[in-house]
Amino acid sequence: MTAQPYEEEAVGALDRRTAARLLAYVRPYRRRVLAAVGLLLVASATELAGPQLYRIAIDRYIAPRAGSPDVWGLSWVAAVYLLVLGLGFAARWTQNVLMQAVGQRAMADLRTDLFAHLQRLPVAFFHRNPVGRLVTRVTHDVDSLNELLTSGLVAVFGDLVTLLGIVAAMLWLDWRLALVVLAVLPLVYRVTEQFRVRALEAYRAVRVRLARLNAYLNEQITGMSVVQVFGQEVRARARFQDLNGDHLRANLASLSNMARFFPAVQVLGALAVALLLWVGGGRAVQGWVTLGVLVAMIQYAERLFDPIRELAEKFNLLQQAVASSERIFRLLDEPVTLQDPPEPLPLRRVRGTVEFEDVWFAYDPAGADRDGVGWALRGVSFRVEAGERVALVGPTGAGKSSVVQLLCRFYDPQRGRVLLDGGDVRAFRQQDLRRHVGLVLQDVFLFSGTILDNLRLWDPQIPMERVREAARRAGAEGFIERLPQGYHTQVGERGVRLSAGQRQLIALARALVHDPQVLVVLDEATSHVDAETEQHVLEALRGALRGRTTIVVAHRLATVQAVDRILVLHRGRLVEEGTHRELMARDGVYAKLYRLQTGQRRWTRSGAGGGG
Repeated sequence: MTAQPYEEEAVGALDRRTAARLLAYVRPYRRRVLAAVGLLLVASATELAGPQLYRIAIDRYIAPRAGSPDVWGLSWVAAVYLLVLGLGFAARWTQNVLMQAVGQRAMADLRTDLFAHLQRLPVAFFHRNPVGRLVTRVTHDVDSLNELLTSGLVAVFGDLVTLLGIVAAMLWLDWRLALVVLAVLPLVYRVTEQFRVRALEAYRAVRVRLARLNAYLNEQITGMSVVQVFGQEVRARARFQDLNGDHLRANLASLSNMARFFPAVQVLGALAVALLLWVGGGRAVQGWVTLGVLVAMIQYAERLFDPIRELAEKFNLLQQAVASSERIFRLLDEPVTLQDPPEPLPLRRVRGTVEFEDVWFAYDPAGADRDGVGWALRGVSFRVEAGERVALVGPTGAGKSSVVQLLCRFYDPQRGRVLLDGGDVRAFRQQDLRRHVGLVLQDVFLFSGTILDNLRLWDPQIPMERVREAARRAGAEGFIERLPQGYHTQVGERGVRLSAGQRQLIALARALVHDPQVLVVLDEATSHVDAETEQHVLEALRGALRGRTTIVVAHRLATVQAVDRILVLHRGRLVEEGTHRELMARDGVYAKLYRLQTGQRRWTRSGAGGGG
């Protein structure tokens, strides 16, 4: 079940399969990881050595000579202590650098795999998944895993090693005093378990409210013009304050849980030291343990609770990484439904014959029935000869865009075949097929960069002469050269610095620059330009598209009268075909649509009441 835009997916536990997939990204750098683990063991050993050096200094060089301590012996111990501190610092620093490098490289590999997988997914996937969520997967969720690998995984191992080392050292020094300290651990475990449960609930609450806040903020910024033109600023701000308040309360609850946990562990640690002083002090007075052993035990007892606090603090990091890894691998497991064939047919030179054979297509096959309900195309068959100019017309929802989607193989039909030069489009490599199909959409998308970048699509092999010729044919050369920086003008995000008509002309020129040679598909390509520019573009295109198979998908019927043939779709079926005059004379669906758009009366053969 797909999560709603305002919600986050449920968080589970880290299973073996997910853990194995995460480790697969670390495996290429296993030598560095092993070196980091070795350095971590060295750093942990240096932490354990400190109290032992205190014990040696007291029992050998201070306590036996209360009046005159052995200065040379103490100097030796101090030198060793400084050496241990330096060794621990070097080990920690080198281990941190190694793991940071491993984490960054592993996450770079994961981002590359995610982006490559997104490029292979069909268009249908992006229609049902918000862009913001996909961007979050590649950025925020990957960063969460990076923190786990660099600051969490090895650090948790180090904390566990330190914890076990401290317990072992205490048992070795005096097992009776060690049991006094360890008697507090059941209380520590209970407090930690309560913190873990509350932290999980708090983490989920924060994630859900953050998702709601981000989704609402994205909608409001994207639709700011609508908010302002209808004067909804006050209501939008009130709604944002509600969502922001929920997010604040969830974060405060999480902080409150942590604020209770750490003082509780600190109090229990102080209780353990107090018990140790009470019991150990008496044993030291009675001579059952030395003063150096008691001091070392106190230091170990104080350090015992540090790794416990660290492990609890890293629980949130681990939980976030678990959730992120689930979402990332769910995306990586998204099936690539449009696959290239194992042995694709070659597609080097194309004449441009397009044919639909009894094509049935539904965007949601599960919702389509045998009676035709839910089908975008129902038994559509037609043939476009090489070099022929054909228009697809019909009311909204007739199936015009679906024809284009199938021809470009953004989708596959459930029944029937789409052929190019007699070969099923499913038999070609998708990259080869789309190299011969130029597509210009009504909703033009321009990338951030210059006009030249958008025309070339950053391909330096395309000569400037070809770019200028394509711009001239598309009618874009005039306005481009009038800009202060010409072809090097920055277009802004999605081309925001250009008008809608200019973006449309850039899209037309881009299709011609990449020279599909055989097939150009235009989807209302002149819908955002004025009448004069439209006529200029149409005249230029007649020359540019000469000898190419052209399919024009249009709602404005006045723009398609000069094509060789018009195909009329209605409710997913091909109901009429012919020239403009033939279809007007037939007085069917096309004639009705034409009269509705032009406001003319019924067509007559003499031309009265309608323009032919």
